[in-house]
Amino acid sequence: MTEIIPAILTDNFNELREGISRVVNVVTVVQIDMCDGIFVPTLSWPYNEIKAGHKENNIDSILEEEEGLPFWDSLDFEFDLMVSNAHKQFDFFVRLGAKRVVFHIEAEKDINEFNEFLEGIDMYTRENVEIGVALNTTTPIETIKPIISKVDFIQCMGIEKIGYQGEPFDERVLEQISELRKIYPELIISVDGSVNETTAPLLVKAGANRLVVGSAIMNSYDVRETIREFESL
Repeated sequence: MTEIIPAILTDNFNELREGISRVVNVVTVVQIDMCDGIFVPTLSWPYNEIKAGHKENNIDSILEEEEGLPFWDSLDFEFDLMVSNAHKQFDFFVRLGAKRVVFHIEAEKDINEFNEFLEGIDMYTRENVEIGVALNTTTPIETIKPIISKVDFIQCMGIEKIGYQGEPFDERVLEQISELRKIYPELIISVDGSVNETTAPLLVKAGANRLVVGSAIMNSYDVRETIREFESL
């Protein structure tokens, strides 16, 4: 069965808590989109709170292990890092409670430096945190060849303009997934962006293992039923 992962893009901690509460006990993994306003124009939690100097976001309490992310004992968190040179902040995301981390290859300024970072992740972290790399539809597959053996999965973007929810589907992702599946038969391929009832069957047929679904789930009246419908597709 294809794994369905709800995605949350939010401005503040209270909205994050509310979004997570809608999918707790329905799925085991939820993706939290993080945008730094540099790699993408969007500025989301926690970067907007950090830049504003706010303390009510509970970041300090989470980092100091006084509390965790909402429903941390019932869900695993996948952080989609639309963040410039996110690998330099990797420890921060691990301390926030990441079980999966998605780096965007286009946001990494130096591929050799990023490769060295991947090689240097300690064994304990490797055993506890999945590492993924996202690939835009306009980025050649050859770009990830130097690092493919050092990551656990690839996330293909189903939209051209990332950092937003509700963007139109980019059909180029279907060819990208098919090509990846041919080259790397055992690869876990996730897709994020414009995943809905129409595009989901096409993505699975192309070779996707995981579907990250944002607005189609979070804006639905019955989240549980919507997720079941996606699983049945």
